[in-house]
Formats: sequence, structure tokens, C-alpha cells
Amino acid sequence: MSFLILRKSLRSSKVTTQNPRISFLFSYGSPSFLYKTTEAPSGSRRLSHLIPENPIPPSGSPIYRHSFSGIYSNSLPSIKNLSQFRQSPVILTLFRYFGTEAAIQPSTADGLTVEGILASNWTILDESESDWKSHAAAIAQSIHLIKKRLRWKKLVVRLDLLSMELNKPDLWDDPVHAGKISREHGSLMGKMKQVRAFERELLEHIDMIKLAGEENDADMESESLKALVRMRRNSKEKELQAMLAGEQDSCSCYIEVQAGAGGTESMDWAAMVMQMYKMWAQQRGYKVTVVDEMPGEMAGIKRATIKVDGEYAFGYAKAEVGVHRLVRISPFDSNKRRHTSFAAVAVIPIMGDGSTRVQINESDLRIERFRAGGAGGQHVNTTESAVRIVHIPTGITATCQNERSQHQNKASAMAVLQSRVDQLEMARQAQMNAQHTQSLTDITWGSQIRSYVLHPYRMVKDLRTSYEVSDPDSVLEGDLDGFIMSYLSASIDKDEDGR
Repeated sequence: MSFLILRKSLRSSKVTTQNPRISFLFSYGSPSFLYKTTEAPSGSRRLSHLIPENPIPPSGSPIYRHSFSGIYSNSLPSIKNLSQFRQSPVILTLFRYFGTEAAIQPSTADGLTVEGILASNWTILDESESDWKSHAAAIAQSIHLIKKRLRWKKLVVRLDLLSMELNKPDLWDDPVHAGKISREHGSLMGKMKQVRAFERELLEHIDMIKLAGEENDADMESESLKALVRMRRNSKEKELQAMLAGEQDSCSCYIEVQAGAGGTESMDWAAMVMQMYKMWAQQRGYKVTVVDEMPGEMAGIKRATIKVDGEYAFGYAKAEVGVHRLVRISPFDSNKRRHTSFAAVAVIPIMGDGSTRVQINESDLRIERFRAGGAGGQHVNTTESAVRIVHIPTGITATCQNERSQHQNKASAMAVLQSRVDQLEMARQAQMNAQHTQSLTDITWGSQIRSYVLHPYRMVKDLRTSYEVSDPDSVLEGDLDGFIMSYLSASIDKDEDGR
């Protein structure tokens, strides 16, 4: 983060601001000596100040941070533009220091924190009620849930470790490693700042409501109450975002579907499953591209791979990994008997920053070229444009035949292969660390995650969460969000209970 150290006499001109809370960093004298003052800036009505830990910057000079916060009048001591910093006695010094604000506990002017709100056990009423304590309690609960989903304590520890890494003088001797550290630090810091900003906003509105009550300002109280209601509604979206806080959750992904044992029945079911995911992705506004498809002899597909481009595609789709089971009257059976079919689903993240976990050597690849099958023009079916790439050390295979040229097919197949090899490395590391990796469920015929029953009754049930719906048609048309959210919530709670 960047720290601004202001050497200032506080005799600046007053300007109007809409921000009811402001933080100051003051230093007096030389940079090595910082005068610590608790004097309130002129024009303040209510004030609290907070002194967190003093981080040590690379220069070795300590920083004493005084965060003055509270309710201020419309006129605040401030500056209008940067040119005023160049005029005596105002001097601005800026330097970079990597650290966290985890130690800073936001609070109201009278010391109330989010944890204090939770401990108060304020009754939570409906959104339509004009009770600010009810709204504040609901928002505080959401913040607590968000922190739980982000695994806040571990996030803070990890940020501290990354900060230490970033301050090492020899960090950039290894640019690849430094880039990964920097990206992870930026990502975690962004999450922390969002939560802290949400906390501060809540506490600011509480301060405003208390001040309005003291001064009998009905308009101010009404505006702050409306702001709390908006925050309460927005908190649900933030809870959802916190569900998708994994390292790869924000990435695009590949979704692969493979027919199980059962011949034409299972191939037809695999095609239905793939169509379900295409419709789900399109409904969410994602871009869908068919990477590879091997049609069945009579109907359906033996296997297929699609690329789903969009923010958090992997975070959502990882809930679908496993075996999907269908029970129905077979349209291919002249005796109209009931059949059970299986299809396996795998989801692989695509690293958005282009980073890879495993470097693939060209000598480790066996590249096979063949004619594309299925529907297509004369060029597609008569030239060897399809490409199959085998990674010899792992035996992983990737195929692409949907592009017009061999070069395009090779590039697409190579991208799929890289993602699969990276995923295998992730699984290996997870196993070594004895960690549970939600996105890498073992795909075997005994690991059914969901049953789709079309006869003798109609129901779709997730066997992991017991979430079920009685309208299979809507599910097969892409309405999967209920299943996905149920699984993500249950996975977070289970993971938290096991820690």
C-alpha cells in the first residue's frame, strides 16, 4: 500500500466535502521524527483516533499512523489541489511500503465495532422496518459471514508473509516468482480492502444516525437509514462474491463431459448434459466455444469439451464435477423399459494471467494428426486438420478438431493439455499437503453427485447437499444456480468446521 506523510500546519483554506469521515497522517519535523498529536482538526464535531502497529518502511524510519475519524461539519480543513502541497508550510512525501491494514479495527466515534454489534445481539427485523439497529445487525452478520468465507485469519497471516517477501531486496532476481508473489498480494489486498471499506461505511452511517439524533436532524437520519437499507441489500451480493474467493475461482474454464457405460443411452445422456451446460453458461452471459466433440455412432456424444469464457466461470462450474445419473424410459428401447445412464463431468480452470504451474517440454509430447469426424465441410473432412496431443510422462491426452486449420486445432489442444497438466499438479500438491480440493473430485462411477429421475416420478436431487427440485425440464434447460449455490455454501461450511 502507499502511505502519505503530510507535514502540515492545519491552517489551510476550508472546502466543502461530502465525505463525513476523513483520515489524517501527520508528521512534524524531519522524516525520522514524527510528532504524535491527538489534537482534533478544527471544525470537527465528534472525533476518535486510532494508533495501529507502527510498520517499519524499507528506509528504517518508523511511521506513526493516527487515523482521526468521526463526524465533521460541512467545512473541513483540507487542500484543493496538489499545488498547495508545494507551498510552505505544506510538504508531501510519498513512498511505497508493502503491508496490511489488518491490525486497524474500524470503529464508530464512541468505539463501536462490527464485533461489538454482533455481541450486542440486536434483533434483526424485516428490511421494511425503520430500525437502524436491525439493519446494522444484519449487515454486521453479513460481514462476519464474508470474513468466514474468506478465512480472514489465514488471509491476514498470508498477507503478512507476502509483504515480507515483497520487501526483500533480491525479490526481483527471479521475475517469475516475484510476479506470482505480487499478483497474489494484490489479489488478497484487494479482498481485504473491500471488506474494510464495507465495515467503515457501516460504522460511518451509524455515526451519522447518532449525530442526527443528538441534533434532531430528521433529514440526516432518514438519509443514513436509507443508506443502511441499501447496504443490507448489497451485502447479499458481497456474500456471494466471498464464496468465490479461491485462487482459480475468477478464471474461465473448460467443461468436459464423457459418456459412461451403457452405449447409445449414455451417449445420448452425455449430449443432454453438455447441452445443459451450454444453456447455463449462455444464460449467465458467458461465451461458449466447442473445443472438441466426438459424436456417438447412433446418437449423442462419446465425449466433448467446451470452453466457457467469463468472470467466475470456474468458481461456479466446479460445483458440477462428478458423475451425473439419469433414470428414464429409454427412447431407444422398443419395449419402453426404464434405463439408467451415467455421464462424467470434469471442470478445468484456465489461468487468466497466462501463468502455468508446469512447464511442458516439446520432447515430452506426441502429436497425432487425423481427419476430423462428424459434420463439416469438404475441407474439414478430407484433410488431416484434427490434432491429438499426448503428454507422454503423464499420459494426458487433448484433442481438437473443430477449427478449420491444423495450427488452430493444435493451439486449442495445447491449451487444454496445459490446463489438464496444471490441474494434475494442483491435485498432487493438494494430496501432499493433505488438503481438500473441491474442484478435483475423483471422477469414478461410484461418485454420483446428482440424480435426474424422469420416471416413475420427476425429480432432480443433489446427493451431496440433498438439494432437490421437482422440475427436471428447467434443470436440463440450464437452471443450475440453485444446485451450485447450495453446494458452494455447504462446502464452505464443511471446510470451516474441519479447521
